[in-house]
Amino acid sequence: MSSERRNSEDPRNRDEKIHTDEKPFSCTSCEKRYSSKFCLTRHMNSHTGQKPFSCETCGKAFRSNSDLLLHMNIHTGEKPFSCVTCGKNFTTKSNLVVHMRTHTCQKPFSCETCGKRFTTKSNLVVHMRSHTGQKPFSCETCSKSFRCQISLTLHMRTHTSDWPFSCGTCGKGFHEKRFLNDHKRTHTGEKPFSCGTCGKRFHQKKSI
Repeated sequence: MSSERRNSEDPRNRDEKIHTDEKPFSCTSCEKRYSSKFCLTRHMNSHTGQKPFSCETCGKAFRSNSDLLLHMNIHTGEKPFSCVTCGKNFTTKSNLVVHMRTHTCQKPFSCETCGKRFTTKSNLVVHMRSHTGQKPFSCETCSKSFRCQISLTLHMRTHTSDWPFSCGTCGKGFHEKRFLNDHKRTHTGEKPFSCGTCGKRFHQKKSI
């Protein structure tokens, strides 16, 4: 093996490229550049739609093995990333970063139309659709459309009678966790929402 090839394969040289911002690997589809062939390959899968790494537990597929390993934390319950402020744990570092913004009140993503700010870019993208009217997620049963995937997922439960959130006290089921939380207050008597005019308190915010 030539010294030139040995040097190119040396992991220390890959680290040097990261620190020097050298990005010798470019995407042939969009010309985006990367510091390693591994990062380029993972990016290329976003163009081809290829997801060669599958979860043996639920079958969900991913573009890279690292993404799969992070996903596996959902099944194992492992949450290796901890908030130094409140101690809450997360399955991924990105989720921790987003959570930390609740403490710092940082909202780095702003809407160019109305100026509203958001903690994540994905929330901004969904918000932008309220201006454009775009609803790219459609229900195959009734053709109703939604601005984001989670809204469609929640809506689909109205067709399938899927009630994944149940009350531990009375057994009543709900489509969404927030509805379960509202319901549980009817058992505990908790009324965290108060009227700014008369001071009357309620189980649910929508009751004000």
